[in-house]
Amino acid sequence: MAEASARELHGDVIEPYSAGVERHGLDPRTVQVMSEAGIDISGNESKTVDQLGMIDFDYVITLCDNARETCPWFPASVALAHRGFDDPPALEGSPEAE
Repeated sequence: MAEASARELHGDVIEPYSAGVERHGLDPRTVQVMSEAGIDISGNESKTVDQLGMIDFDYVITLCDNARETCPWFPASVALAHRGFDDPPALEGSPEAE
């Protein structure tokens, strides 16, 4: 969602990448929500940070505490930011929790 949204909104000035510390696959609900926003991600794949190779990132943004704690080391020149929130599939009442 983050990569596709960033590409849609600012793809002319940034080159966004999205990856996690674990590969979980593409959640059909995510595809549906993004489609409702006018963004087709049906052909996208879940990937890990390791799969991104040796890209020289300017910014790294982590979105959950697990990612912040287990994310690989990045050089000091990379600006790091964190915006934590609960992982939606882990929330009580989600289809995965039942």
